[in-house]
Amino acid sequence: MSWSHYLLLLGVSDINARSFYEHECENSNWSVRELERQIDSQLYTRLLLSKGEINKKTVLDLASRGVTYQTPDSFIKDPMVLEFVGVPEKTFLESDLEKAIVDHIEDFLLELGRGFMFVGTQQRISIAGMNYYVDMVFYNKILKSYVLIDLKMNKLKPENFGQMNMYVNYFKEEVNDEDDQDPIGIILCADKEAALAKMAIQGIDNNIYAAKYTTVMPDYEVLQNEVQKVIAMYKEKEEK
Repeated sequence: MSWSHYLLLLGVSDINARSFYEHECENSNWSVRELERQIDSQLYTRLLLSKGEINKKTVLDLASRGVTYQTPDSFIKDPMVLEFVGVPEKTFLESDLEKAIVDHIEDFLLELGRGFMFVGTQQRISIAGMNYYVDMVFYNKILKSYVLIDLKMNKLKPENFGQMNMYVNYFKEEVNDEDDQDPIGIILCADKEAALAKMAIQGIDNNIYAAKYTTVMPDYEVLQNEVQKVIAMYKEKEEK
C-alpha cells in the first residue's frame, strides 16, 4: 500500500474498522480511490449489519480477516450503496437502474466484492414453454457460484422470493457445471421489512437473500444507531 492508503486508514477512528479496511485493501488490491469509496460508504458497518446477530466474535472475525468468502452470505451488504448511478431520487424505472449499473459496471463490481465476473443482463430462462428473464447474472470465482440479482424498485413482496427461488433452481439444474456450487439469489429492493423477509424465506433451502439499495452515501449516525440496536437485541437474547 502507498502512503496515501495509510493516510486514509489513519482517518478511521474505530480500530476494528481500520483493521478490516487494511485487510480488505491488501486482499482486493484496492486503489486509493477505491479504498476511499469503501470507507465513505461504510462498508465495514454495512457488512456487520448484514450478519443478523452482532457479537464479539462477529466483530473480531471481520476485523482480523476481512471478508472470507467461506459462505454464500459472506459478501451480502444491507444496504448496498449505488451512489455511482448518479440518480439521488428513486424516480426511475427498473430498466433505468439496470442500465445505470451496467454503464458503471466496474463500480458495481467493487460494491459486490472480490472475485465477481459479469455474465449479462436479462438472461432468459425457459420453463414449461414460458420465458422469464433474470435482471443481472454474475459469477463468483472464489465461491464458484452464479449470483443472480433481481432489481425491485418498490418494497419487498413475499412473491419476490418465489420468483427468485425458481430462477435459482433453474440455474442449479440447467446451467451449473459439475464443479459449480449452488447459485446465490439476491433480491435488491428499495425497501424491506426484516420480519417479512425472514418469514418469506423460511422453508426455502436455496441461498436467497434480500437487501435494500440506496443511491446516496449512507449517513454515518444512522448506520451506527442500527448497529447499536442489533447489539442491544442480541444482548437481550443472551440475558434471557
